[in-house]
Amino acid sequence: MGKLLNNFLSLSILALLFLSAGCDRAMKDRERKDDFPEIRERGKIIAITSYSPISYFIYHGEPMGYEYELLQMLGEHLNMPVDIKLARDFEEMMEMLEKGEGDLIAYGLTVTSERRKRLAFTEPMNVTRQVLVQRKPKNWRRMRLHEIENLLIRSPLELGGQTIHVRRGSAYVSRLRNLALEIGQDINIVEAPGDVTTEELIHLVAQDSIALTVSDENIAQIQSAYYQDLDIATPVSLPQQTAWAVRQTSPMLLDTINQWLTEAQNHADYYVIYNKYYKNRQAFRSRYASEYFPITGGTISPYDELLQEVAEEIGWDWRKLAALVYRESQFNPRARSWAGAVGLMQLMPRTAREFGAADPLNPEQNIRAGANFIQWLEEYWQRHIEDEEERMRFVMASYNVGHGHVQDARRLAEAFDADPNIWEGNVERFMLKKSNPEYYNLEIVNFGYATGLEPVTYVKTIFNLFEHYQKFVD
Repeated sequence: MGKLLNNFLSLSILALLFLSAGCDRAMKDRERKDDFPEIRERGKIIAITSYSPISYFIYHGEPMGYEYELLQMLGEHLNMPVDIKLARDFEEMMEMLEKGEGDLIAYGLTVTSERRKRLAFTEPMNVTRQVLVQRKPKNWRRMRLHEIENLLIRSPLELGGQTIHVRRGSAYVSRLRNLALEIGQDINIVEAPGDVTTEELIHLVAQDSIALTVSDENIAQIQSAYYQDLDIATPVSLPQQTAWAVRQTSPMLLDTINQWLTEAQNHADYYVIYNKYYKNRQAFRSRYASEYFPITGGTISPYDELLQEVAEEIGWDWRKLAALVYRESQFNPRARSWAGAVGLMQLMPRTAREFGAADPLNPEQNIRAGANFIQWLEEYWQRHIEDEEERMRFVMASYNVGHGHVQDARRLAEAFDADPNIWEGNVERFMLKKSNPEYYNLEIVNFGYATGLEPVTYVKTIFNLFEHYQKFVD
C-alpha cells in the first residue's frame, strides 16, 4: 500500500511539474506573439476601434475619422499597412485584444485605475472631462439667461433620483456610480447596449426620447454644433486623460507607439487632424445632415440603388462596384481625365460606345456600360484564372490598364518562376516591372511599356475601400 502511495505521489509531482512547465511555455509563447517584432514579421498592424461620427466612418464614399487618420499616420511611420477591426463596445474591444484579434485599441479611452489593471495605456492623446448632456427648455430662445439656468441641472447634487442613460462598459458608468456615493443619493443608471454609441444617446436626448446622458466634453461640443437645443455646460468629473491601449504583454509595441506619438505631437499635422474632427463645427453639421453618411443616412452615394441592381446582374458585391466607381470618379458623373475618360466609371469614348453608352455622361448609361465591360473582362479571365476572388484582381487591373498589359505581366511572372495565376506578390510584382526597359523590351512582352504602379495601386485601393464599406453598409 505504501509503495503504491509513493508511486502515486511521484506521478502527481511529475504531472504538476509538467503542467507548470507547459504553463510557463504557454505564457512565454503568449508574450512572444504579442509584441512588436512579431507584428513586424507579420507585415501589418491590426487596430481595434469603434465606428462613430468622429472616430471612424464613411462619408461620400471615403473612409474618414480622427482615429482612422491617426492610424494612417502610424502606418506610414511604421511603413506597414493598418488593418482596422470594429468592436461594439469597450468589453468587446478588450475581448478582441485579449484573444489576439488585434494589436491595439485605437479609441479615445478614458484612463482609469480600473482599466490600468487590464491594459497598458499609451502616452495621453487628449485631456477632456465628462459633462451632462440635457435639453434646454423648449422655448429657451425667448427666455432670459437666468430663467434658462433655473430650469437646468447645474450641480451634481441635483442628479439624485435622476435617470441617466449611458453606454454599457463606458467610463461614464463607473463615474456615475462613484458620484452617487459622493452625493449620498441614488442615480438611476440605465446602461444602453454597447453597440449604441455616445453620439446616438446624445441624439436621443436631442429628440427628447431620453432626458439625460453623459459624454466626454470634446464629443459633446462637436455634437452641440448640430443639436443647438442641447446644454453641455454641467461637468460631472474632473479633467481626465484619454489614450490608446495595448496588452500589458506588449511593452515593445507600447514603446514604439509612444515614440511615434511623441514625434507626431511635435508636428502641426497632429493638431490639424484633431481640429478637423473636434473643432470644425460646420463640417460636422454637413456630415451629420448628409444622406451619404452611413451612420445617419445609410447610403454611400446617390447611385446605390443602381449599383445594387447592376452589380447583381454581373454577380458582384455591389459595395465592390461602388468602391471601383469611387476610385474612378469619386461619384462625380461629369468627371473627365486627362486621357479623355469620362463619367462615373471613367470610360474612354470608344469603350463607352462598344458597351452601350450613347451618352457616357448619363449616370445610368455610364454605369451599365462600365458593368458590361467588367462582364466582358470577367468572361475573358475565366479562361485563365480559376479562383473567383483571385480572378477579380485580374479583372480590376485590366479595367485600369488593359488586359494585354496584364497578360504581359503574367508571361513575365511565369518566365521568372512566379505564379502567373496569383496577383499579389506574383503578377503584381511583374506588373511593376513593366515600366523598366530591361523587362518591357523582352520578346515575351507584347504590349510594351506600362506605368505598372498605377494598376497595382488601383487594385489595392479598391479592395481596401471595399473592406471599409463592408464594415458600414449591408
